[in-house]
Amino acid sequence: MDGHQPLLALSELHRRWKTFLFVGIALIVLGLMLASTATVATLLSVLLLGVLLLIAGGAMIAHAFSAPRWSGFFLQLLSGLLYGVVGWLCVARPGVQAAVLTLLLAISLLVQGGVRIGAALVGHVDGRGVLLLSGLLTFVLGVMIWNQWPDSGLWVIGLFAGLDLAFYGLWIVSLALAVRQLPSAA
Repeated sequence: MDGHQPLLALSELHRRWKTFLFVGIALIVLGLMLASTATVATLLSVLLLGVLLLIAGGAMIAHAFSAPRWSGFFLQLLSGLLYGVVGWLCVARPGVQAAVLTLLLAISLLVQGGVRIGAALVGHVDGRGVLLLSGLLTFVLGVMIWNQWPDSGLWVIGLFAGLDLAFYGLWIVSLALAVRQLPSAA
C-alpha cells in the first residue's frame, strides 16, 4: 500500500471542505425537519415500508408460480404471502404498525441497556464507564418509550430517524471544519 495515500486523501478533503460543510448542514436541516414532523414522518415511513413489502411479496409470489415444480416453490410462496400480509397491514393501518414496531424497539432498548449495564458492572471490559453510561441511557430511553406506549408509536420512528440524520450531519460539519484548518499542501 502506498504511504502517500492518506496524505492524498487529506489533500482531497481539504479541497472539498465546502462540499462537506454544505452536505453536513443540509443533513442537519433535513434531520431537524424530519424530527419536527415526527408523526408524519413515522406514518409515511410505515406506509413506504408497506408499499415496498407489497411489491416484494407480489414479486416473490409471481416468481414462485413461474417455476411451480421448483423444490422451493412453497417456501417462496409462503415468504411472498407473509411479505404481502405485513405490507398490507402497514398500508391499511400504519398507526397500529408503527406502535408495534415502537414496542419492539422499546423492548430491544431495554434488553440492550440491561445487557450493557450488566457487562459494565460484572465484566472486565475496557471502557466500563462509557459502557455503563451507554447502557443506562439506552435503558432509560427504552423505559421512556415503554411508558408512553402506544402513543409513542406515532412519533418515535420519525424522531429517531430525524435525530440520527441531524447528528450525522453534525459529524460531517465537524469533519469539514477540521479539514479546512489543514494546510492546503497536506
